[in-house]
Amino acid sequence: MTVAVVDTGVNASLPDLKPAVVSGTDLQNGGGDGRTDQDTDEGHGTAMASLIASRGTHSGFYGIAPEAKILPIYSPGVSPPSLAKAIRFSVDHGAKVVNFSEGASVVSANNCPDEVLRALKYADSKNVVVVASAGNSGDSTNNAEYPGSCPGVLAVGAVDHQGKPWEQTQRQDYVTVAAPGAGVGGIGKTGHVYNSGAGTSQASALTSGAVALIRSKYPQMKARRVVQLLTNTAKDFGAPGKDDQLGYGVVSITRALKNDVPQNAQNPVYARLDKVAVKGSAGGGDGQAAPKTKSDGGDSGGSNGPLVIGGIVVVVVLIGVGLFIVMRRRKPSGAGGGPYGSGPFPNGPQPMNQPGTPPSFGGHTGGQPLPPQGGQQFQAPPQGRPNPNLAPPQSGPNMAPPAPQGQPNPNLAPPPE
Repeated sequence: MTVAVVDTGVNASLPDLKPAVVSGTDLQNGGGDGRTDQDTDEGHGTAMASLIASRGTHSGFYGIAPEAKILPIYSPGVSPPSLAKAIRFSVDHGAKVVNFSEGASVVSANNCPDEVLRALKYADSKNVVVVASAGNSGDSTNNAEYPGSCPGVLAVGAVDHQGKPWEQTQRQDYVTVAAPGAGVGGIGKTGHVYNSGAGTSQASALTSGAVALIRSKYPQMKARRVVQLLTNTAKDFGAPGKDDQLGYGVVSITRALKNDVPQNAQNPVYARLDKVAVKGSAGGGDGQAAPKTKSDGGDSGGSNGPLVIGGIVVVVVLIGVGLFIVMRRRKPSGAGGGPYGSGPFPNGPQPMNQPGTPPSFGGHTGGQPLPPQGGQQFQAPPQGRPNPNLAPPQSGPNMAPPAPQGQPNPNLAPPPE
């Protein structure tokens, strides 16, 4: 199962990701294969890829779908042409899930360029799920952000570790589901393992991993059915029913894998897509000019309730709900995480049509990396810098074995609800 990660590129030389990352592309410069993380900070693309498919063989940090492949696409801009190209490249190179942990502000949630809509129609016709972060300015400008706002995209909001909407998650009608978006770490481009990060970027990546797990268990299942399962089995938090922060609820892998949702159940992501009239065919053509954009805030998710299995700490994301888990080696006592809402993967706002690091990546820096084993405590690095003392732990006999190809890792199965 291949997941395309449209981001800053992915450092494919890291031991935890090397077996997972296949050759992708560089849509900004041309000629590259996406297997270098060009983020000027800690490596946003690498971190998102690690949440999806880290093997855990070196650091002990496992992604949601550790048997999945990652197709890295370096696309720092979110202009309509680059976004459409990224979708088409993903589809044409075997991805069954496309993850956009990025976005650009638009004046209206209904303002999605024809060029992008045609690409989304193309993805739908080729049985590919497109997932995107909802945005991180919900406590300020709360602008609609695309591609998350586009029809045919599974837009993901963020929930904190208490089951409440993360304070900055977007408040928009296009939000369909939510996933952990506070206190979620990842592997940076240097190999450092962070235990703190916040934003809908992480929520989107975790949801893409969930899609990959479902599609691995049910390889013949259509993309529309996968999204239908996730939407109708989501765990409702907050106000009863759909809301503008968590959508229909927080994704539950346990429930979705049961595959017991009626075929005629609601599927709003594709209901919107089916209603849209797009100029030109799904095969191509030039779209309309990009919608006007506004500057956007950052996007950099939750935690904690560890289960110990064979020396591995299994961190259950969202206590007792049975949603997501990531695995890492036990850390020595006294090695705390970063503050709430902090994250090691910052970047500033960026208007659509401009090159550079993807917008919606910001958040505040300062999450403390996980120290290595051995009991020694390490000083947290200055904000925005990796800890030079941190060396990912070696693999050992206590490492959880990988799952058979094409099947969910039994060590990652969420606890019963």
